[in-house]
Amino acid sequence: MTAPAVAFSGVARVYPGPPPVTALRATDLTVPAGEYVAVVGPSGSGKSTMLNLVGLLDKPSAGRYLLDGIDVAALTERQRGAVRGRKIGFVFQAFQLLPYRSAVENVALAMLYTSVSAGERTERAVAALRDVGLGHRLDALPTTMSGGEQQRVAVARALVNRPTLVLCDEPTGNLDTATADSVLDLLAELHGGGMTIVVVTHNDQVAERAQRVITIRDGRVEEPCADVVPQ
Repeated sequence: MTAPAVAFSGVARVYPGPPPVTALRATDLTVPAGEYVAVVGPSGSGKSTMLNLVGLLDKPSAGRYLLDGIDVAALTERQRGAVRGRKIGFVFQAFQLLPYRSAVENVALAMLYTSVSAGERTERAVAALRDVGLGHRLDALPTTMSGGEQQRVAVARALVNRPTLVLCDEPTGNLDTATADSVLDLLAELHGGGMTIVVVTHNDQVAERAQRVITIRDGRVEEPCADVVPQ
Protein backbone atom coordinates (compact mmCIF):
# COMPACT_ATOMS: atom_id res chain seq x y z
CA MET A 1 0.00 0.00 0.00
CA THR A 2 1.39 3.42 -0.98
CA ALA A 3 2.02 5.77 1.94
CA PRO A 4 0.22 9.13 1.86
CA ALA A 5 2.24 12.00 0.43
CA VAL A 6 1.43 14.08 3.51
CA ALA A 7 0.12 12.85 6.86
CA PHE A 8 -0.36 15.21 9.82
CA SER A 9 -1.41 13.88 13.22
CA GLY A 10 -2.00 16.63 15.75
CA VAL A 11 0.47 18.94 13.99
CA ALA A 12 0.52 22.46 15.41
CA ARG A 13 2.77 25.51 15.17
CA VAL A 14 3.08 28.06 17.96
CA TYR A 15 5.50 30.96 17.66
CA PRO A 16 6.97 32.06 21.00
CA GLY A 17 5.98 35.42 22.38
CA PRO A 18 5.36 37.26 24.39
CA PRO A 19 2.58 36.62 23.79
CA PRO A 20 2.76 33.23 22.00
CA VAL A 21 1.00 33.11 18.63
CA THR A 22 -0.78 29.94 17.51
CA ALA A 23 -0.38 29.97 13.74
CA LEU A 24 -1.74 26.45 13.22
CA ARG A 25 -3.87 24.57 15.72
CA ALA A 26 -3.57 20.80 16.20
CA THR A 27 -4.35 19.37 12.78
CA ASP A 28 -5.04 15.87 11.46
CA LEU A 29 -4.71 15.80 7.70
CA THR A 30 -3.94 13.24 5.02
CA VAL A 31 -3.08 14.01 1.40
CA PRO A 32 -2.95 10.74 -0.55
CA ALA A 33 -0.24 10.31 -3.15
CA GLY A 34 -1.42 11.71 -6.47
CA GLU A 35 -4.05 14.08 -5.05
CA TYR A 36 -4.45 17.73 -6.08
CA VAL A 37 -5.37 19.87 -3.06
CA ALA A 38 -6.07 23.58 -2.71
CA VAL A 39 -5.63 25.32 0.64
CA VAL A 40 -7.74 28.46 1.02
CA GLY A 41 -8.52 30.96 3.75
CA PRO A 42 -8.25 34.63 4.69
CA SER A 43 -4.93 36.43 4.95
CA GLY A 44 -3.21 35.46 8.19
CA SER A 45 -5.30 32.32 8.60
CA GLY A 46 -2.35 29.90 8.66
CA LYS A 47 -2.10 28.87 5.00
CA SER A 48 1.56 29.79 4.62
CA THR A 49 2.39 28.20 7.98
CA MET A 50 0.88 24.94 6.79
CA LEU A 51 2.78 25.14 3.50
CA ASN A 52 6.05 25.79 5.33
CA LEU A 53 5.46 22.79 7.59
CA VAL A 54 4.56 20.51 4.69
CA GLY A 55 7.62 21.75 2.77
CA LEU A 56 9.99 21.14 5.72
CA LEU A 57 10.81 24.85 5.81
CA ASP A 58 9.59 24.96 9.41
CA LYS A 59 9.14 22.47 12.24
CA PRO A 60 5.92 21.69 14.13
CA SER A 61 5.64 22.69 17.77
CA ALA A 62 3.61 19.54 18.38
CA GLY A 63 2.33 16.49 16.54
CA ARG A 64 3.67 14.03 14.02
CA TYR A 65 4.35 14.55 10.31
CA LEU A 66 4.99 11.73 7.85
CA LEU A 67 6.18 12.66 4.36
CA ASP A 68 5.88 9.67 2.04
CA GLY A 69 5.91 7.53 5.17
CA ILE A 70 9.05 9.19 6.59
CA ASP A 71 8.75 10.54 10.15
CA VAL A 72 10.50 13.86 9.58
CA ALA A 73 10.86 14.58 13.31
CA ALA A 74 13.50 11.86 13.47
CA LEU A 75 15.69 13.55 10.83
CA THR A 76 18.72 15.75 11.39
CA GLU A 77 18.78 19.18 9.73
CA ARG A 78 21.03 17.81 7.01
CA GLN A 79 18.69 14.87 6.42
CA ARG A 80 15.68 17.19 6.33
CA GLY A 81 17.40 19.28 3.67
CA ALA A 82 18.20 16.19 1.63
CA VAL A 83 14.63 14.88 1.85
CA ARG A 84 13.24 18.31 0.96
CA GLY A 85 15.50 18.59 -2.08
CA ARG A 86 14.69 15.08 -3.25
CA LYS A 87 10.96 14.87 -2.59
CA ILE A 88 9.53 18.41 -2.74
CA GLY A 89 9.39 21.03 -5.48
CA PHE A 90 8.36 24.63 -4.76
CA VAL A 91 6.56 27.14 -7.00
CA PHE A 92 6.13 30.63 -5.54
CA GLN A 93 4.18 33.72 -6.58
CA ALA A 94 7.47 35.57 -7.10
CA PHE A 95 9.29 33.66 -9.82
CA GLN A 96 12.66 34.00 -8.02
CA LEU A 97 14.72 33.59 -11.17
CA LEU A 98 18.23 34.98 -11.58
CA PRO A 99 17.79 37.69 -14.24
CA TYR A 100 21.14 37.23 -15.99
CA ARG A 101 21.06 33.44 -16.15
CA SER A 102 19.36 31.58 -18.99
CA ALA A 103 16.28 29.44 -18.47
CA VAL A 104 18.46 26.31 -18.56
CA GLU A 105 20.89 27.76 -16.04
CA ASN A 106 18.10 28.81 -13.68
CA VAL A 107 16.61 25.32 -13.71
CA ALA A 108 19.98 23.58 -13.42
CA LEU A 109 20.82 25.61 -10.32
CA ALA A 110 18.20 23.61 -8.41
CA MET A 111 20.55 20.61 -8.70
CA LEU A 112 23.71 22.45 -7.67
CA TYR A 113 23.99 20.75 -4.28
CA THR A 114 23.09 17.28 -5.46
CA SER A 115 25.32 14.48 -6.66
CA VAL A 116 24.17 15.02 -10.27
CA SER A 117 27.07 15.80 -12.60
CA ALA A 118 27.23 19.15 -14.42
CA GLY A 119 26.50 17.53 -17.76
CA GLU A 120 23.49 15.66 -16.46
CA ARG A 121 22.21 18.79 -14.71
CA THR A 122 22.07 20.53 -18.09
CA GLU A 123 20.38 17.55 -19.75
CA ARG A 124 17.75 17.31 -17.03
CA ALA A 125 17.15 21.08 -17.08
CA VAL A 126 16.58 20.98 -20.84
CA ALA A 127 14.18 18.04 -20.47
CA ALA A 128 12.24 19.80 -17.68
CA LEU A 129 11.87 22.96 -19.76
CA ARG A 130 10.64 20.95 -22.72
CA ASP A 131 8.13 19.24 -20.45
CA VAL A 132 6.60 22.63 -19.58
CA GLY A 133 6.53 23.79 -23.21
CA LEU A 134 9.66 25.94 -23.22
CA GLY A 135 11.93 23.90 -25.45
CA HIS A 136 12.19 26.93 -27.74
CA ARG A 137 13.30 29.28 -24.92
CA LEU A 138 16.18 27.33 -23.39
CA ASP A 139 18.73 30.13 -23.71
CA ALA A 140 16.37 33.03 -23.02
CA LEU A 141 16.97 35.32 -20.07
CA PRO A 142 14.08 35.94 -17.64
CA THR A 143 14.25 39.64 -18.54
CA THR A 144 13.15 38.73 -22.09
CA MET A 145 10.34 36.41 -21.01
CA SER A 146 6.66 36.97 -20.33
CA GLY A 147 5.26 36.40 -16.84
CA GLY A 148 3.78 33.09 -17.94
CA GLU A 149 7.08 31.92 -19.40
CA GLN A 150 8.90 32.86 -16.21
CA GLN A 151 6.40 30.91 -14.13
CA ARG A 152 6.89 27.91 -16.40
CA VAL A 153 10.63 28.14 -15.82
CA ALA A 154 9.86 28.17 -12.09
CA VAL A 155 7.70 25.05 -12.51
CA ALA A 156 10.48 23.34 -14.48
CA ARG A 157 12.90 24.19 -11.67
CA ALA A 158 10.46 22.64 -9.17
CA LEU A 159 10.27 19.46 -11.25
CA VAL A 160 13.89 18.97 -12.23
CA ASN A 161 14.81 16.97 -9.12
CA ARG A 162 11.87 14.66 -9.87
CA PRO A 163 9.98 15.28 -6.61
CA THR A 164 6.93 13.36 -5.45
CA LEU A 165 5.19 16.50 -4.16
CA VAL A 166 4.88 20.00 -5.65
CA LEU A 167 3.90 22.89 -3.35
CA CYS A 168 2.60 26.10 -4.93
CA ASP A 169 2.14 29.39 -3.08
CA GLU A 170 -0.19 31.69 -5.06
CA PRO A 171 1.34 30.45 -8.35
CA THR A 172 -0.87 32.70 -10.50
CA GLY A 173 -0.81 35.80 -8.29
CA ASN A 174 1.37 37.83 -10.66
CA LEU A 175 -0.26 36.65 -13.89
CA ASP A 176 -3.11 37.89 -16.06
CA THR A 177 -6.15 35.66 -16.46
CA ALA A 178 -5.17 34.00 -19.73
CA THR A 179 -1.61 33.33 -18.59
CA ALA A 180 -2.84 32.06 -15.23
CA ASP A 181 -5.12 29.60 -17.02
CA SER A 182 -2.17 28.23 -18.98
CA VAL A 183 -0.19 27.66 -15.77
CA LEU A 184 -3.20 25.97 -14.15
CA ASP A 185 -3.54 23.77 -17.24
CA LEU A 186 0.10 22.79 -16.75
CA LEU A 187 -0.50 21.89 -13.10
CA ALA A 188 -3.53 19.83 -14.13
CA GLU A 189 -1.37 18.04 -16.68
CA LEU A 190 1.25 17.27 -14.03
CA HIS A 191 -1.47 15.99 -11.72
CA GLY A 192 -2.80 13.82 -14.53
CA GLY A 193 0.66 12.26 -14.73
CA GLY A 194 0.45 11.24 -11.06
CA MET A 195 2.06 14.22 -9.31
CA THR A 196 0.82 15.20 -5.84
CA ILE A 197 0.09 18.94 -5.83
CA VAL A 198 -0.79 21.28 -2.95
CA VAL A 199 -1.70 24.86 -3.90
CA VAL A 200 -2.16 27.70 -1.41
CA THR A 201 -4.41 30.36 -2.91
CA HIS A 202 -6.95 33.08 -2.18
CA ASN A 203 -8.32 32.77 -5.72
CA ASP A 204 -11.55 30.75 -6.06
CA GLN A 205 -10.86 29.98 -9.72
CA VAL A 206 -7.50 28.45 -8.80
CA ALA A 207 -9.08 26.42 -5.99
CA GLU A 208 -11.79 25.11 -8.32
CA ARG A 209 -9.18 23.30 -10.39
CA ALA A 210 -8.19 21.09 -7.43
CA GLN A 211 -9.73 17.77 -6.47
CA ARG A 212 -10.24 18.84 -2.88
CA VAL A 213 -10.32 22.18 -1.09
CA ILE A 214 -9.12 22.58 2.50
CA THR A 215 -10.17 25.74 4.35
CA ILE A 216 -8.07 27.29 7.12
CA ARG A 217 -9.45 29.99 9.38
CA ASP A 218 -7.76 31.36 12.51
CA GLY A 219 -5.22 28.57 12.37
CA ARG A 220 -7.85 25.85 12.29
CA VAL A 221 -8.44 23.44 9.42
CA GLU A 222 -12.19 23.43 8.87
CA GLU A 223 -12.41 20.79 6.18
CA PRO A 224 -9.73 18.19 6.88
CA CYS A 225 -9.61 14.74 5.39
CA ALA A 226 -11.14 12.20 7.75
CA ASP A 227 -8.07 9.97 7.76
CA VAL A 228 -5.76 10.30 10.73
CA VAL A 229 -2.27 8.88 11.10
CA PRO A 230 -2.20 6.33 13.93
CA GLN A 231 0.13 7.06 16.82
